[in-house]
Amino acid sequence: MASAREMRLRIKSVKNISQVTRALETVSASKVRKAINAVTATRSYATKAWQVLKHVAQQPGRDSLHPLLAKHASVKHILAVVITGDRGLAGAYNSNVIRYTSQQFDPSTGFASGQRSNVPVKYIAVGRKGRDLLVRRQKNVIAEFSNLPAAPTFMDVSAIGHLAVEAYKNGEVDEVYLVYTDFVNMSRQITTVKKLLPLELGGEGRVEDFEHSSASTGPAAAYEYEPDQREILDEIIPRFTALQVYQAILESQASEHAARMIAMRNATDNAKELVGALQLAYNKVRQQGITNDILDIVGGAEALAAK
Repeated sequence: MASAREMRLRIKSVKNISQVTRALETVSASKVRKAINAVTATRSYATKAWQVLKHVAQQPGRDSLHPLLAKHASVKHILAVVITGDRGLAGAYNSNVIRYTSQQFDPSTGFASGQRSNVPVKYIAVGRKGRDLLVRRQKNVIAEFSNLPAAPTFMDVSAIGHLAVEAYKNGEVDEVYLVYTDFVNMSRQITTVKKLLPLELGGEGRVEDFEHSSASTGPAAAYEYEPDQREILDEIIPRFTALQVYQAILESQASEHAARMIAMRNATDNAKELVGALQLAYNKVRQQGITNDILDIVGGAEALAAK
C-alpha cells in the first residue's frame, strides 16, 4: 500500500486535473452557445437559396442547364470532404467521424460496393485530427484545411467548396460527398454523409435537408429571373455548394464543442469520485499509521515497566 505522503500527492494531482477539466468544460459551454447561434443564423439563407435553386433546376432540360447538375456517364473516381476538429479532448468525436467514413467508403460495405467495387476515393480533410487519422490509415488525402477560425466566415471556407467544384467540373471526380457531424442537441450529434455533387433534387440526394422550415400550404412562389436562368445558375450553384460546406462546418463545430463539454464534464465527475476514493484510502493509511505509533508507544511503555 502507498504511503500517506504518496496518497496526498496523488490526491493533489487529481484535484489539479479536475480544475483543468472544469475550466475546459466552461470554455466549451461558452463556445457551443456561439456555435449554435451561428448554425441557426445560416439556416434561413440556406433554405431560401435551396428554394430558388430547386425552382430553376426543375425547369425542362435540367442536365443541360449546368454541368454541376448533370450526372457523369460512369463513376470512376469519388471525392469525400471529411470534416473533423483540430484538437482532441472531445471524447470519441474525431475517431467516430473517421470510423464512419471508412465504413461508408469501404469497397465491401460502403458507397463503393457493388458495381463500384474498384472505384478509388480521394479525400479532402478539414481538421488536423481527421487528416492525421486518414493518413495513418493510408488514405489518399489530396488536400487539407486546418486551423480554421473559431467563428469562421463564408470566405474562410469558400476555398473548400471551390476545390470540390473544380474537381467535378474538370472531370477529375465523378461524385463528391460531404462527411460531417450533424448537431441535433447538446447530447446528440449524428455523423452524416451527404451527396454534394452532382446536386440532387430529391431521392438519394439530401440537399433538401437544409430546408428546415415546414412545408408551405399556400400557393407556390413565383420567380422572375434576370438576366436569365443560365447566368443565375452559374452564380448560385457554386455558391450553394460552398454554402453546404460552410453549413456542415458550423454543424461540426457545434457538435465538437458539445462533445468536448460532455467529455470534460464526465472527466470532472470521475475526478471527484477518484478524489473521494483516494481520500478514503488516505484516511485508512493515516489511521493505520496512528494505530501503529500507539502500539509502539504502548509496547515501549510495557517494556520499561517490566524492567
